[in-house]
Amino acid sequence: MTADAEDRALKARKERERHELYALDVFGVERHSAPGIEEHAERLEVACLSGRAMAMRSSLAPDTVPRFTEAEQPSFVLGARDGEFDPEPTPHDGGHATERPEREKERLARVPPRLFLSG
Repeated sequence: MTADAEDRALKARKERERHELYALDVFGVERHSAPGIEEHAERLEVACLSGRAMAMRSSLAPDTVPRFTEAEQPSFVLGARDGEFDPEPTPHDGGHATERPEREKERLARVPPRLFLSG
C-alpha cells in the first residue's frame, strides 16, 4: 500500500470512528464532575462511553456534548494539564506578552529527563 493510500485509509477509519462516536446515545450515561461542586453550580461533566471514548458537557449547556475518541484523549488531557487551553494573557487583564513563554520554560523544566530520551 502506498503512503497516499495509507493516509486515505487512516482518514476514512477516523471518520468512521467519529461518526460512530456521535451516533452513540449519551442520554442517561453516568457523568462525573470535580468533587465538592454543588449540583446547581456551573461545572464541567465528563462521561465515559463505550470503546474508551469520552464525552464532556457544561452544566449550563447540557445539549452540547463534544466527544473524544480513545486516541484523542491523551492529547486533550496533556494539553489541559500543560495549560494549552488557558487564555492568552493580555494587557487588558494585567498580563504581559512574555508570560506565556516564561510559563512554557518553567513547565519544560519540570518534565523528567527520561521523557526526552528516545528508545
